[in-house]
Amino acid sequence: MTDILTAPALTPADAAAEEARLRRELAAVYRLVAHFRMTDLIFTHISQRLPGPEHHFLINPYGLLFEEITASNLVKIDLDGNPVEPTPHPVNPAGFVIHSAIHRARPDAHCVLHTHTKAGCAVAAQQGGLLPVNQMSMEFHRRVGYHDYEGVALNLDEQRRLVADIGSHPALILRNHGLLTVGESAKQAFLRMYYLEKACEIQVTAQAGGTPLVLPPEDVCEYSAQQLTGEGESSSDFVDDQAYDLAWGALLRLVERIAPDYKD
Repeated sequence: MTDILTAPALTPADAAAEEARLRRELAAVYRLVAHFRMTDLIFTHISQRLPGPEHHFLINPYGLLFEEITASNLVKIDLDGNPVEPTPHPVNPAGFVIHSAIHRARPDAHCVLHTHTKAGCAVAAQQGGLLPVNQMSMEFHRRVGYHDYEGVALNLDEQRRLVADIGSHPALILRNHGLLTVGESAKQAFLRMYYLEKACEIQVTAQAGGTPLVLPPEDVCEYSAQQLTGEGESSSDFVDDQAYDLAWGALLRLVERIAPDYKD
């Protein structure tokens, strides 16, 4: 994917069309997060970088449930979390502390998605973190960072430690707090979160059985991770390079059925 920070400048008409497209995609992701019960009332955020040198982003209006988010009511903000154009909705600059740090440090992190789910918070409280319990967790094997809890993330000084802890990983587990994924698009960040959340749910359920867990050997875990992420040269007999695009198409059809107003 072309880095939208270094891509050739768009004409005003093209920039407006691209922003409209990104607003629709991000609004769809908000509705999907609500549908799959990964919300925390009006709290947590999903932010989307906009093209151009201005370092502008889209984020949810503070006070709206995720099921109320539409393309038009998303708020455009700067790197400090302040609105850059008139809006009838309040924003929560403090809620952008985590997001702005990662957006600033990771040009590839066009979208940052953060959740406080039951399963995610449970795994975030476990010393061992995410375990290779199931195939869904293999995507994140040795590909997830960990950030120790420092209190509610309201201090700018914490940003450099957040950046160091996520490194180049696609996901971050905030200990005693929740989960975070990044993506080159909102759909990629969502699909990563969907499977990270499922991996946490499976782990907590397996642990509740009270018997020792069966964990694959390291070489199998790494091989599976490469298969699932498309990294390196896979020795698999078959390669599925359209799975995520097909899954996203199915998810968009779901949003059209359950929340067609997301595009408004």
